[in-house]
Amino acid sequence: MSILDWILIVIIPGWLLIGIIGIVFPYRPHLIYGLLFPSGAVLGVLLAVCALSGIVAAPQTRVLSLGLPDLPFHLRLDTLSSFFLFLLGAASTGISIYAGGYFRRGKGAIPGLLCLLYHVFLVSMVCVMLTDDGYAFMIAWETMALSSFFLVTSDHRIAEIRRAGYLYLLIAHIGAVGILLSFGLMAGNAGDYTFDAMRRFPEDGIWPAVAFLLALFGFGAKAGILPLHVWLPEAHPAAPSPVSAIMSGVMLKTAIYGLLRVSFDLLHAKYWWWGLLLLLIGLATAVFGVIFSAVQTDMKRLLAYSSIENIGIILTGIGLTLIFKSFALPHLAALALTATLYHCLNHAYFKSLLFLCTGTVLHATGERNLGRLGGLMRSMPRVAWLALVGMLAAAGLPPLNGFVSEWLMLQSFLFTSGLPQGYLHMLLPVSAAAFALVAALSGFAMVKFFGIIFLGQPREENLLHAHDAGRHELLGLLWFAVGCVLLGLFPNLVIAMLDPVTRLLLGSGLREAVAANGWWLLAPISQDRASYSAATFFVSLALFIPFVFVVVRRFFHGNLDLYGNVKRVPAWDCGFPSQTARMQDTAEGFSQPIRRVFSSFLRHTRQHPSPFDTNPVYRGSVEDPFWKWLYQPIVRLVEYGTNIVAFLQHGRIAIYLLYSFITLLALLMLTNG
Repeated sequence: MSILDWILIVIIPGWLLIGIIGIVFPYRPHLIYGLLFPSGAVLGVLLAVCALSGIVAAPQTRVLSLGLPDLPFHLRLDTLSSFFLFLLGAASTGISIYAGGYFRRGKGAIPGLLCLLYHVFLVSMVCVMLTDDGYAFMIAWETMALSSFFLVTSDHRIAEIRRAGYLYLLIAHIGAVGILLSFGLMAGNAGDYTFDAMRRFPEDGIWPAVAFLLALFGFGAKAGILPLHVWLPEAHPAAPSPVSAIMSGVMLKTAIYGLLRVSFDLLHAKYWWWGLLLLLIGLATAVFGVIFSAVQTDMKRLLAYSSIENIGIILTGIGLTLIFKSFALPHLAALALTATLYHCLNHAYFKSLLFLCTGTVLHATGERNLGRLGGLMRSMPRVAWLALVGMLAAAGLPPLNGFVSEWLMLQSFLFTSGLPQGYLHMLLPVSAAAFALVAALSGFAMVKFFGIIFLGQPREENLLHAHDAGRHELLGLLWFAVGCVLLGLFPNLVIAMLDPVTRLLLGSGLREAVAANGWWLLAPISQDRASYSAATFFVSLALFIPFVFVVVRRFFHGNLDLYGNVKRVPAWDCGFPSQTARMQDTAEGFSQPIRRVFSSFLRHTRQHPSPFDTNPVYRGSVEDPFWKWLYQPIVRLVEYGTNIVAFLQHGRIAIYLLYSFITLLALLMLTNG
């Protein structure tokens, strides 16, 4: 069988069969969580293996007679879809393993229904990446939206969760309208809905730009770009943590896949201003997301805004790629696209790891508020160490994976001297500075995330009894932590895997350039300009840290007593002999500098206690300004329109006859005139 046949005959039916078994035996938790979810993880591994083979294989196509008469489903597996299928398979493996332990202890939906919805969600994402016509794509896209909506609202008894789910579904459908109009415009001339017909869309005139803007709007709504991001920080806290992980790690990337497919494959990416638009929107999204991530007090909302930031980084990379491609700079275009795809893969790993860690913390403590957490490294050491790996990767620190893609992206900004446009030479250094600011603030937000949750003293008594991760949860976390390390240590191998994708979309790649320096040294342009060795950095850390420990222990005699034993003394208490957990830094206090610097942008409200309050409580909240600037005026406009309609629609037959009579008179007057 071909690779595509394996996916169509084994993986997709296998996931659907798992979901059907779950709904047939809805109240068998041992069957569902002990067998079905791990079986789904095995199919995830198989999908990753098949997709990895598909990256280097020739494109494969199929026509399935599953649609309407004369509207069959067209499927295609090429290098672009194979890469995103690999991302889906790799991420779903760890999440499915983790979900078997997480949902076993969770509350909410019926176990069998949850199993069905989860695996239908996975199948719908596979179909999105395999479809080769607009009709099948929209069916798969809407199936993905509906299944994820029901997963988000699995605990639908809570009104806040229902509101978050409805907001997500509303924006998802508004975005779907944009995608449908883009496909309709590209297929209009040929009268054919297949992607092959859309590839023959005329490249001149205004209509390619209109199709691109519609696609950007549609896929941007799903990805969470400004100002269509408002559903994301609401849906992620509402959803169960495995669902948040699969949505942030994979579902957002289906929008990136669609944008790449339309921009580079169907429309051939001819205009440089498309790239400039994506660059500006991406940087604005990244800066907005990282600022709001740094000031959050809810750990899942913090990670949700961090996902907005990373989507902005990915969109920035696509914008750079479009600019370089339009000015015939193939090597720089390949560098920017490689960084973009690399960051898609990295974000899927470290963000899934962090969301799953928050799920374990939530189950162990029942708290999402950072103000009620702290000191969990003592009671949850395994989760803490694995979360530390995800935090360092998300902060972009070497030698982990987040650093490599951000370093490559920064190189794309720095090597832009060949651009013929003068104002781009002025804009790109400013953009590089904004990108550096995003990277710095991302590190700040991640340090806050880890430090407030795991370090210090417990802020609540129940935290002393928090339990560590179970077996299934630990295996899922370990899967992503190992991936973060391997993707960071072997960047040249990852770039070699990405090379066929960049060659499909751009006609050029980086494989030869990076292979010339060996597996251990990454030099995307030339060794004289910039280079990075993850292996050298890792070995240096592995040798330096034990060396410093031994030196301090053996030769720093201030810590040894007369007999050579280590002296253990209380830490300096700053003159306060009776410290409590209330004296340590809080989430609000940690981010206070960011609140002050961006106070004109943040809608920050404070509740100060009275000086005479015997039990003082301080509360602060930050609101998204787009609610006030954009969405509330739209709501008022819709309410005004509905009031007019309600006024006209009284429900009285006499009023409706009067409307008909007035309409008839108006038509007669127009006819006579």
